[in-house]
Amino acid sequence: MAAALRTSLSSAIALREDARADPVSARRRMALREWQAARLARTHRDLLKDERYARAAAFFLSDLYGPKDFGERDAQLDRILPSLVALLPATALATLAAAVEMDAVSERLDGALAAVLVRAGCENGIDGTAYAAAYRAAGERALRERQIALIGEVGTSLGRLTRMPLVAGILRMMRAPAELAGLGSLQQFLENGFAAFRSMNGAGEFVSRIVEREEAILRRLFAGEPRPFEIGEPAGPTSGERERD
Repeated sequence: MAAALRTSLSSAIALREDARADPVSARRRMALREWQAARLARTHRDLLKDERYARAAAFFLSDLYGPKDFGERDAQLDRILPSLVALLPATALATLAAAVEMDAVSERLDGALAAVLVRAGCENGIDGTAYAAAYRAAGERALRERQIALIGEVGTSLGRLTRMPLVAGILRMMRAPAELAGLGSLQQFLENGFAAFRSMNGAGEFVSRIVEREEAILRRLFAGEPRPFEIGEPAGPTSGERERD
């Protein structure tokens, strides 16, 4: 588990450093992530509005896959990885390993997709049609499937973590030392995820809904369906959302 975590972390850091080397490319990737985050929020808007699931859904959209740079969090994790391996239980390490692997996979996929969008002349705006075409052109179906599987792994691991009584105490004990050591971003990530999933009192249905919807969208995108993001969500998109998708 520790070796897998180190490998994914090194990959994520290297990919992010490459992206930062070209500010224009970095801005394009951020614009792509903003579009994708908005799409995810529309697809899973019922979860965001559900009293039971809202906090966990917000965590997924902001702390796991959102339009922000996770470089500070990963740099902090890299600094104290040996200590975390010694301190945290295996379930917590599994959660971190899946989250960091998801980060590395997303960096790779977003970089490839952003490059295709640029070649297609979509630098100044992305819509659903352009996104779908670029998604198919970029390929990497197996890696896309792995990305969705990692969503399930992170969610399942977090759900298990909340059932371990010692974890809450460990996180509280880590808070002050983490702040003093300049590890605030990493500590906040760990606490946010734990609190969001503990408040849900069972993650199975939540994780299943997200994974099943994203798998359906993946299949529709690769099949060239004309409206790939319309998968029978609880409420239909507004006219503005239809125009974007």
